[in-house]
Amino acid sequence: IYQKKRRINYRLLLLLASGVSQNRAAKILRCNRKTIKRKFDFLAETAKKKNRAYLQRTYRDDPVREVQFDDLITIEHTKLKPLSVTVLVDRKTRTILGTRIATIGAFGHLSKISLKKYGKRVNNHQEKMHELFKETRAFIHPFAVVESDEHNWYPKIMRTHLPCATHIRYPGGRSCIAGQGELKKLKYDPLFCINHTLAMFRANINRLFRRTWNTTKKILQLQKHLDIYSYAFNIGLISNH
Repeated sequence: IYQKKRRINYRLLLLLASGVSQNRAAKILRCNRKTIKRKFDFLAETAKKKNRAYLQRTYRDDPVREVQFDDLITIEHTKLKPLSVTVLVDRKTRTILGTRIATIGAFGHLSKISLKKYGKRVNNHQEKMHELFKETRAFIHPFAVVESDEHNWYPKIMRTHLPCATHIRYPGGRSCIAGQGELKKLKYDPLFCINHTLAMFRANINRLFRRTWNTTKKILQLQKHLDIYSYAFNIGLISNH
């Protein structure tokens, strides 16, 4: 890509990983929205490659021994088209090992409305989870301790990709207002690391805000934003709070 304004790349990376939308970033950096769009794609591709290299350097000789993972629910333009974002983290350092987005069917009182308006929605949650663990398996110790909630599909995923690992499942707690509903009303939350990471995703990726008009229209664009945030977080460009 022809980088005529490469001087704004670093600032744009920080803005995109700090809850700022592309349109607002264009105003802050005083450039055209088309420029921001092109740089968003460029930064996403670069962040994905650099993050992969960072993880390989970090965990090549010392794989992760404690892992937590969970799903974050968001939407594709409308609540009638929900998405599930699976996130895998190193429990000790909170490094984000990988993310994957899956389409799921609407649930609750919206399920009938969604079915009537959009038809039966493809549910590829298991498929995307298999992809995520296949991609990150090289970073995880074969005998690692993996923690999650009690989702019915998780044991099957573990048996397939990490058969020698110890899988510990905890019952999910009630959500609290703090952390945009991702943190739990528990005196001690054994899954605090992953829950806090998901809360950080919601706080710093404008597409994931609760009660927002910056909804994701294309799944690929959300994945690009996740790659940008993961890279900025992992190399320490943004803090844990």
